[in-house]
Order: sequence, then C-alpha cells, then structure tokens
Amino acid sequence: MAFRSSLTIQQNLASTSAPGPLVASVNGSKFRQAQAASKPAPVLDLPALQAASRILQDQLVKDSQAVPDLGDMISGMPSSASYTVFPDDYRTPFQKRRHIGIPESLWQYYTSTNLATHMGLLPDIERVWIAIDHNLFLWDYVDGQELSSFVDQPDVITHVALVKPKNGVFIDEITSLLVICTPVTVLLLGVSTHPAPGPNNQTRTEIKLYATDMSIACDVEMSAVIGTPEGRIFMCGSQDGNLYELHYQEKEGWFGKRVQLINHSVGGMQSLLPRIGASNAEDRIITLVADPERNCFYSLTANNTITVWRTNGDKHVQHLQTISNLYKAAQDKVPGSPALTPQNFTIIALHVINPSESRAGVQLVAITANGVRLYFSPSSYGMSYGWGTAPTSGSRPLSLAHVRLPPPNLIHPDEQGRTLGPTGPPRPHILSGLVHSCYDLGITIASQGADIADSDYILCVAPDLTQIGSLGQLRAPPVQQSSNPMYGAPSGPTRPPLTERATLISIPGLTWGIAPVPRSKYSLTTSAPANTPTPLVTNELATQLSEPARQYIILNNGGLHWIVKRRAIDALKEVIEEFQVEGNAQPLIEFRDSYGRDQTCAMLLAIASGNTFLDPMEQSPLGSMSRVSADLAAVARQAFYDFGERPIWAERVTYGTSEGSGTATFSGRREGLALYFARLVRPFWKMPITKAGLHGLQDLNVPDDVLVTAQKNLFALKELLDTNPYLFHSAPGDHTGARSAAANEQEAWKAEQSSVSQLLSLLARAIEAISFILLLSDHKLGELISHCEPDIQKLVSSLTFEDLITADKGVTASRSLVNVIINQQIGQQISVDTISEVLQQRCGSFCSTDDVMLYKARENVRKAVETRNPVERQTWLGESLRLFMKGARNLEFDKLREICGDYQQLSYAKGAVELPLYCASVFDSDSQGQEYWVAGCPADDSRAQSWERRRHCYELVLDSLSVFEERCAFGKQGPGQVDDPETVRGHAYELAFASEDEIFHSTLYEWLIGRGMADELLEMRPAYLEAHLRREPVTVEKFQLLWQFYVKDGQPLRAAEVLTILAESTEFNMSLDTRLEYLTLAVGNAKSHPVSVGGRHETAIAFLTDLEEKLEVAQVQLELYNTLLPRQLEPEVAESIKALTYRLYTITELYQHYTDPLDLPLIKLLIFHVSEHRDEGIVRPIWNKIFEEAIEGVDPKVAADRIMAKVVPLGHRFYPSESAFPLQHVASLLVRFALAHKGEVSHGWAPRILTQCGVPYPEVWDILHEMYESQVPPFNEQANVQAISSDIAIILADWIEEAKRPQSTAARSEFPVFRIDQAVEQYLAELEPGRTETKSAYETIKRQLRRHW
Repeated sequence: MAFRSSLTIQQNLASTSAPGPLVASVNGSKFRQAQAASKPAPVLDLPALQAASRILQDQLVKDSQAVPDLGDMISGMPSSASYTVFPDDYRTPFQKRRHIGIPESLWQYYTSTNLATHMGLLPDIERVWIAIDHNLFLWDYVDGQELSSFVDQPDVITHVALVKPKNGVFIDEITSLLVICTPVTVLLLGVSTHPAPGPNNQTRTEIKLYATDMSIACDVEMSAVIGTPEGRIFMCGSQDGNLYELHYQEKEGWFGKRVQLINHSVGGMQSLLPRIGASNAEDRIITLVADPERNCFYSLTANNTITVWRTNGDKHVQHLQTISNLYKAAQDKVPGSPALTPQNFTIIALHVINPSESRAGVQLVAITANGVRLYFSPSSYGMSYGWGTAPTSGSRPLSLAHVRLPPPNLIHPDEQGRTLGPTGPPRPHILSGLVHSCYDLGITIASQGADIADSDYILCVAPDLTQIGSLGQLRAPPVQQSSNPMYGAPSGPTRPPLTERATLISIPGLTWGIAPVPRSKYSLTTSAPANTPTPLVTNELATQLSEPARQYIILNNGGLHWIVKRRAIDALKEVIEEFQVEGNAQPLIEFRDSYGRDQTCAMLLAIASGNTFLDPMEQSPLGSMSRVSADLAAVARQAFYDFGERPIWAERVTYGTSEGSGTATFSGRREGLALYFARLVRPFWKMPITKAGLHGLQDLNVPDDVLVTAQKNLFALKELLDTNPYLFHSAPGDHTGARSAAANEQEAWKAEQSSVSQLLSLLARAIEAISFILLLSDHKLGELISHCEPDIQKLVSSLTFEDLITADKGVTASRSLVNVIINQQIGQQISVDTISEVLQQRCGSFCSTDDVMLYKARENVRKAVETRNPVERQTWLGESLRLFMKGARNLEFDKLREICGDYQQLSYAKGAVELPLYCASVFDSDSQGQEYWVAGCPADDSRAQSWERRRHCYELVLDSLSVFEERCAFGKQGPGQVDDPETVRGHAYELAFASEDEIFHSTLYEWLIGRGMADELLEMRPAYLEAHLRREPVTVEKFQLLWQFYVKDGQPLRAAEVLTILAESTEFNMSLDTRLEYLTLAVGNAKSHPVSVGGRHETAIAFLTDLEEKLEVAQVQLELYNTLLPRQLEPEVAESIKALTYRLYTITELYQHYTDPLDLPLIKLLIFHVSEHRDEGIVRPIWNKIFEEAIEGVDPKVAADRIMAKVVPLGHRFYPSESAFPLQHVASLLVRFALAHKGEVSHGWAPRILTQCGVPYPEVWDILHEMYESQVPPFNEQANVQAISSDIAIILADWIEEAKRPQSTAARSEFPVFRIDQAVEQYLAELEPGRTETKSAYETIKRQLRRHW
C-alpha cells in the first residue's frame, strides 16, 4: 500500500497525536522504568508466552538469514565491481561527526621542536601514543586532555604496540604490555586498566604503567609488532625485513636469558651471532598481521608476497605457506582491467576477516595502493591453522578467491551534493596512493593524499544491504546464476553478488593511522550460545538498535577525527524530517521500497518509541533514552500504521470435506513489532542467566548495563503501544468487498490480534524479568542461589533468560529465589512488606498477590512466636492461617511442612490440621488425585502424582496429631504455651473428624487403626467409617471391624453378610476353624435380626436357612479335614488337606473330590446325613463294611462289644436320618449277628443297642415284630423266631420300666397297653415250652400292665 499523501497524513496526525513527550523520563535507577508496568493476570499464561517466544525465534532466524555470507557472495565469481554511489549528502553511508585536537600542551611541544615525531592508535585502551624523540605520551582521547608519559629511556621511539602478556610472568593487575621500539632497543612496559567516570557521565579507561625491567638491545630497528593470544611477541626488522620474536620469561634459566630476540628468518641462533649480511631487499617483511581466531599470523613482503605462519612449540614458528605471483593471479581473475597494472599493484596492508563475517571461510583481504581488494580463502573451505597443533597434511592452503575492483564512479569530495548542472555530471575520482587502511567486519576505510596540501581523502566502503539482503523489499536484489557450482551443491540461483556503498570524505591533515572504535559491551552477538540464530556482523539492521553505531578514528597531525557509519535508522530519521519540513512523502516511500515493509515498520516503531541507540554518536550518556521530537514521532507512528497494510487470510480447503482452514499472512505492523522486539532482546534472550564465578558462586552472565539498556528500550516500546492501541486496529474503511471476503478479513484480523496480544504479554513479562534479575543482582545473586535446594541451584545454572520468562522451570526457579530473599528478610527481622511491595511493583508476574500473602502470613507467624500475650498470639496465628489459605496454590510442600511445624510448636491445632487439609484440595484442584483414589489407585496411572500431593498433605495432619498425642503422653507443653496439652489434642481430633474430605477420613481411620485405636473408632462410628471399611483393597482386619461396626450400629443382618463374605473369601489365608467360626457368628447374627426391620423378614429367613446349611457343610468339611490330618504325610493326601483350608466347598464337591476318591465311609454317611440324599445302594454296603470290620478276626463277645461301640455313636448322630442310618438294615445286621451267635450274645442285645442309638421303643418293637412275623430267612427257622421272641420280651419289659419312670420320654398316656397285651398273648401262645425265662418275662409284663394301666 503506497504511503498516503502528505495531506492525509497531516490530518491523521492532527487527530491521533497528543502533544508533549510520549514517555516520561526514565533516567536513574535500574528499575525506575518499570514503575508503570501493568499488573499481571492472576495466572501466568505460559502457552501464550511460549507462542510469542516462537514468533521472536522466527524473527531471529530471519535476521540470521537476511544478509548473505561474504563467501557466498564472492564464491564462483572471479571478480566484482558493483557499487552504489549517491551524489546527495543525506544518503552517503559515512559522515564526519567529531574532531578533537591534540592537547594544547603537547601541541606546543610538538610544533616548537624540530625533533623526530611518531604517533599511532591504541584503541583497546582508548589512547593515542605520540613519541617526540625519546619521550612517549599516551593521550586519553575520551577525556580529551589527560596525558600519561614515559621518559625513562634515552633513544628515539619509533614504534609502539599493545600486546597480551604471557600468563604467570607478571602480576595479575597487568593485563597488557606496551612494546616500545627504538633503533637500538626493544623494551616492555606493563599496563593495567580499570574503568573510571568520564565526561558526560560516560566511562573512560584509566591506565597505570609498570616498569618490567625487560628490555633488549638490537642492531635493527623493529616495527610491525604483533602479539598472540598466549603472549608471544613477533616483529619485523625495518632494515633487514626479517621475522623476529621477542622471547621473555619470568626468570633467567640455564638455557635462556630472561629476554631474548630470536630471528626466525635465519634460524634461532642468528641473534647470538654477528650480522653477516642483510636479506634480499625485495623479500624483506614489511608488515605482520595476527589472526587470533584462527591461531595463525601472516607476513607481507615488499614484493607483495604473503606468508602464513603458525607457532610451533616454545621459541619456534612453523612456516605453513607462501603466496606469491599475486599480480598474475589477480590478472587471471580480471584480465585487462586498468586498475591492475604492474606499476600500481602494491599491497599496502593485510586485514583478517573475522569468522563472524564469513562463516564460509574467507579469511584474509589484501588492499593495494589503488584500492583493489584481494580476498583469500582455503582452497576448499575446511580446516584452519592452529597455535601449538602439529602440522597436518589436512591444512588447506590459502588461495586468491576473488578480486574486488575499486569503485569506478566515486564522486570527488568537492562535488558531492552538487546536482546535475551545465557542466555535466560530477567528475569521478580515481583512487591511487592509498597509505593507511583498516578493515572491520565488512567495512573498509582507507586514506590517500588529497589534491590540496595538508589534507587527505578517506575512502569509506560498506555493504549495501538494500542490494544484497533479502529484506522483503519491492526491488528484490538481482539473482546471480552460479557459473561453476560446487560439486554436490544444488544448482539454481545463489545469493546476489557483493554490492557496496562507497564515498570519499575529505579531512584536513596528514593521516597517521586509522582504527575502528572497539565494539561496545552491548555487542554480544558473538558470545551467544552456538544453537542461537545469530545475524552476520554485516547485518547492521539486526544490531543498529541494540548497540552503538560503528565508528572509526582517523589520527592525523591535527588530532583525531571520528567517522561514523550511517545506519538505515539514521537515513529513515532524515527522510521523516524532510517529510515533516517539506511535506514530500516520496523519499519515505523509496526508503520503504528499498528496505522492505517489515524492516521499515520495525525502524518506525523504534523512532516513534525512542531508543537508547537512536543517536549515532552517543552524545548523551550511554544507556539514556534518545528521542525525536513529538512531531517526528507522530509522523513515525502514522507511517507505521499506513505502511503496515492489513493482514491477509489464505483459505485452505481440505478435499472431501466441507470444512476449510487457513493461515494468516500478518501485516507489516505485527511483523515490524515482532522484529523490533526480537532485536531488542537478542543480546541476552538465549544466554544463560548465570555463569560460574568466584568461590563456587554463580555470577550474572550478562552485564547489568546491557539488561538495563534493553529494558529501557522495551519499556519505551510498551508505553508507545499502551498509549496508542489503535496502531493494531483495523481502520473503519478497511472492511470492504463481498461478504465472504469480509469474513476472511475478520479471520485475518482475529489471528493478528491474537498474535499481537501474545507479543504484548511477552513484552510486559520480559520487562519484569529484567527487573527481577537486577533485583536479584542487587541482593547478591550468587549467594541467593547458594541458599536454594541443590536441584534448584542446578536448574538456575542451566536457565536462559527465555526459560525464565516463558518456561515452567523458570517459574519454579524464580519462586524459589523469591522465597530465599523473603527468608533472608524474615531472618534479619525485617518486615516483608517493603520487599514484597518492591517485587510486586517491579516484577508482579514473578511475585503474585498470592506470594505476597504467603510472605505476610509467615511474618504473622514470626510475630506470634515473639508475643507473650495469648490473645495476641491467637490473633496473629488466625490471620496467618487466613493468609496461608488464600495463597495456598503457590505454597510449596516443603514450605507447608515448615509452617505446620511452626503451628505444632505453638500448639495451634486449628492451623496444624486445617491448613494441610485445605492445601490437599488446592494441590489437587482438578480432582485427578481424588479420581485416582476412587479408582482404587491403579498402577502406572498418570494421576498418581496428584494423589501423592494429597497424601503428603494428609501425612502432615497425622504428624500434627502424633505431636499433640506425644505432648499428652509426656505432659509437655510447647515453648511459651499455656494451653493444656489434653485440650489441644482434643481440639485437633475434633477438627480432623469435622473434615468433609472422605479421602482424609479414610487415611485417618487407617492411621488410628494402625495405632490400636479401632475400638474407640467403633464406639464413635464417624461418618465415613463404613465406606472406609468397605473400600478396596479389602483386608481381614477391615472386614472384622466392619461386622463389629454393624453389630454396634444395630444391623445384625449386615454383620452376618460381612461374616459370610469373610468365611467364603478366597483372598485371605485363613484356617478352616476360623472360617467355621465366622459362619457360626454369621448364623448367630442372622438369628438376632428383628422381625420388623425394613420388611426384610422373608429375605432374612431365607438367608438364615442358607447360612445354616452352609454351616452344616462347613462342619462336614472340618471333620473331613480332621479325618485326613493324621495322613498328611501321604503324598496324595497332603495336597487335599491344603486345598481344604483354602475355601469352603459345597457338599457335592466334598463328596466327589475327597470322600469318594479317598474312600472315607464315615464321612460319606455324614454327607448323606447332611444332604438328606438317599441311596441304599451306597449306604447299605457302608454299614455292611462297618460290621465286617468289627467282627473280623475276633471272638463273638469281643465282636459284640466292638459292634456296640461303633453303632451306638453313629446312631446317636444320624438317627432318624434314613439317608445315613437306614434303621431296618442296621437292625437286621444286629439281629442277624445275635442269631448267628446264640448263647454267646445275651437276649435283648440287639434291641437294646437300637434304643441306645435313640430309636424309640415302639419303632424297635415294630421292627422285631415284623421279623417275628415275616417267615423270611433266617426268620423262617423256629429257633430264630423263638430267639427274637426272647428279644421282644426284654424290649417290652424295658419299655414298661421306662414308661413307669417320671419325666420319661415314653409317656404313659401314649403307651399302647391294649396292643401290647394282645401281642403278649400271641407270643405266649407261640412260645416253646422250654423257654421258661422268656415266658416268665411275658407274664411279668402282663402283671405290670394290669397293675399300672
């Protein structure tokens, strides 16, 4: 969308801009700029913050890819000469900004004497060295007038250099060495530096010089001194051009002096011998350049030969490669170029290319006198050279990769700014005679003599990002087709060719040296972790608003001149100013088209909000906010709005469905915001917060100033967006077109609003995070971390700023650190109100209202400990409990345990019980733990963790109850406590039982039962006891208590049910006796069930009947078990015995599995008796066997006794069960035995056995009478019939005697007198005459009948 006309803009500005500054002044303390930070939402929305963080990551990745690598732009191209040269002043890429003259005192000395003078730059210590004869002056150009001097040697000083010292040779304060060269000596001075306050609140470097007593005489004047990272010093002889090393050590040794000069050109012994002859003048070395990043150094000779060296052991160097014939190599790359002729091909300097500029491996550039640059890279990018590494055949030699010709269209400085006039276009300037140069991260600065005396022209060249960068600009850079793609590389378009902006600047005076101003501490791009997307140093768009503009110092005989690189933001400010003054919008539109919409929007945001790096020259103290006027800020805001365009919705229809989805292409406003935000936080975003410091403590990893500066810029951005919310709203006229288009637009706007909202949340959180870190720093961060738990210490040491702001672990770590600070305050008896107020104001999202409540609650506990007034103590404790409950969701368990301990000490039962119970529900707010418990605590369940949190809280309550119990047992009281221990314990139990948390009750009951207090529980019968005892997993103990519970609760039927379950369970290992006992108890309880209760009478009767039957069967099982027990050593029986105790069996199972296979006749009878199953085919053989076993092998009298001993108990047990005691058959067996042994078995033996078995007299008589009458063998023989008659006489006589007895079972009234009388008549009539005894008996019977009836 084109920028609207100036009229529209002015109208818009009139309606949207407010007079006065946009943001209040924010100078001062580190934290003041956070005072207006909005209070955070109660709950931190981490997913939104993480989404916003991903947006920033995308922008950081874009920045790292926006500008191509130097190697990519020159690879495959032998040469290039593409330059952008602007005739007008405001677009020139460099500007003169400042000049400082040589201090007056030195200037007078310099001009009034005719002595030899040399000078040079030492930017690392912010000094210019000026040697006038033998006097050395070090001029502090930041202060302006400060001079240090060294005059303690007699010779003319010709060269001074600054190098690193060797470790362990000097005192620790010495951080650099000055190497001072004269025609006859080389000496070393120690230098220590420390920051000091400078002008305009800036810092300057203060230096201190130390005499080292290290010097050596030499017969060659030394120059081009360089140092290596480990402290070795190399130089070249001005006269002989040889490579020398100044070797020094702490003490004299057997094999070496303290200071030695080693000539590496002719071998190490050369310096000990008189000089025989000089080297060839053409081959002499004229300059040395160190490459510390690649651990090598280069030398350049007078005939343009470059040599690569590597140190190789102490006092040795290894010559790796010599590159010669460079003129021919260059001509081969650019045949026929007028810039390459033998006369003008002189290399004046070598410059190392930092790896941060060329990841692809371009490592050296040589500059010729007429501005040709020769780029060198390894033949195929790969291994570098290294100090102290063994020479390897894998080291790839350097070769000339690219020739960069000088700009052919440079405009002469006199004609810059001149428009096309009658004299034609401005005349071009051809470079020649360049003398001094420097190359710094893609920027080349060089000087040559001017057309007029005592003046120099400075050539300034920098990459043209609008031509080489992928910035989303309308005029995309031309794509160059690779002419010889590398083998295996994808074919197709590559990066655009190298294009640079060039200009000539005229400076009065003759140049002595050029150096870049060292990059500030804000330039942390190179120290970011390896996994961070880092922009190339040539991409100034990424760094222009987070570090100062790049500056270069030109030293000449008139003093120091600063040249500053003009950034895109500077150009944008100027076009905004032009629009403001002239109303011409065209330059703004051209700028947008050159740099792309998103980049332009990001810069407009910076201008509208203000930025500490907006002013390129740091005229204000570094870190203070720089702003444009309110009018310009208003233009910037409006341009941001208008250039930003609108978001677009791209619909994606999924085939086969009616549903569609889509993605939003965000507007330039959102992209610009994300880009600017990402660049502001990039210096620290991915950095670890801490690094290892002294004494094992952690230190802040990023300088305070970097964080404060970033925070100021973030806060300015936030305030701009807070005060101008319309910047991200759609204009009323934006929704046009068809309805579907409007719906799509709405989707796009919705997506954009959501994304911007996430970014704004992250912005507020980032500002607070910096305040939080700086607050920790003020409270000695390292010590705070050391007081955390070991796992938190480990967590903090691995935390990045991004993690702190957006990740769960950041929340965990920050909360722990806040707790440590608060604990410190409480420990020092300081009120927590102050610190918690500071925390909430500056970093509310790191210290929520809940947190503050917790801190105040802990302070109330402290007050309760200190007071002696019981009423006050209760008040403080009650208030602390209220606050702890309000802030419970932020209470860590360890802290909760500590608080409960305090409450226990203070005998505060209410707090010790209610707080952990409340926390249990808060810690399990989503009821996951409760669901897990209800589900029976299944294994490998994700909800277990929530349940564990609950359980730990319950354990705290139980712990409190234990403590109060112990106090009662020992009669102890808490410190200073007046409450009676019994009262406290009673109150604690009361509160515990009053809880409505069923899970807690269950835990409490278990605990009490474990402490042997089951009986008390049963007496109390609390609300959830029944449910607890019924809850899985069931145990014998629980069921025993449950049936007792029902008994005490007047529910005997339920008790019977529980007892039945217990008796029949297979889960528990119980003896058979115990099972029987439970069944017996069950029967007893079932019988005591009242008739009327709940109308369950019929059911209860059925249940009781069933129980009784089960009891009978269980008794059979027990008897079977006892029967088998003596046989437990028999293998086939042992398993059966074991199985019998495992569970209760049915009667059928007992018969089929045990009685029948093991042939147990008596148990069979018992089973038939219990089951009432009649099967004569089985029962009769059993009785036959019983008789057979009794008779076998003994005389009849003994047999008779044995039969009696066996039959009588069985009769007692089984009669009248026909199933187990078939009366007719047993009687028949008895009578038959008696008949078989007449004379040996007395009369009446058989019937008397039957009556002893409990058979009533009438039945016995009936059976005998039936035999008497039957005539069935053996009762068809007269002798047997007579014997039975004798038995009948005896049984009738016994019957009469029994009937006569008082309380007799044979009642007199029911005695069949008539029938017996008649029968006796018959028996007497049929009696053999010889059976006098029987006859007498009958007669006696008749008499008795008549007498008594």
